[in-house]
Amino acid sequence: MRIALTGGIAAGKSTVSSRFEELGAGIVDYDMLSRQVVLPGSPALQRIVVAFGPKSLNAEGELNRSWMASTVFAPGRDAERRRLESIIHPMVYEEAAKTEASLRRKLGHDGEPCIMVHEIPLFAEVSQSIPFSFEHVISVEAPVDERVSRMLNSRHMSQREAENRVRSQSSSFDREQVADIIIDSSQRLEQMFDYVDRIYKRLMAEDARPATQGVAD
Repeated sequence: MRIALTGGIAAGKSTVSSRFEELGAGIVDYDMLSRQVVLPGSPALQRIVVAFGPKSLNAEGELNRSWMASTVFAPGRDAERRRLESIIHPMVYEEAAKTEASLRRKLGHDGEPCIMVHEIPLFAEVSQSIPFSFEHVISVEAPVDERVSRMLNSRHMSQREAENRVRSQSSSFDREQVADIIIDSSQRLEQMFDYVDRIYKRLMAEDARPATQGVAD
């Protein structure tokens, strides 16, 4: 079974993803893959330099993330963001397919239930174009002010940077429109983990059903 896990920046996706992994799920982390595909010397990084100029690299020849963030995620920069996504997304999808195939060989065998969680921050934005189908979509949500506070404290962003990142992504309404399971990460961690555990147990039971049985059976 393939699940999409999404949520806004600093909503708690990674915490939920880690819990699913502890329970036995395979995790395909799109943030990690997006960093891998732009490593120095990669075709993606070369295309980014052509598209955005030499300022897109830092002194070490790596992607200049702070400059790219101010260029791509600032208000009114939708065209720049789409240009960057058109370079990175196809390569991320290719790596995601390879990662999933490797995880399935490790975790799934002899027809046993196997849950693959694709952690996709921008799922609402790419849901119509991503080359995978998902049995369920889970969105991790928290109030915007709480997410901004998390970015200020743990990611050392400025207030403006944090607010720009929130505005550059889909709204909680848009994410909840494409999700069939919502996880509230503003609750106590123990409560949230208990809910995640129950979701995983239900998904495993669903994945274990014979193909002839429907979800509603």
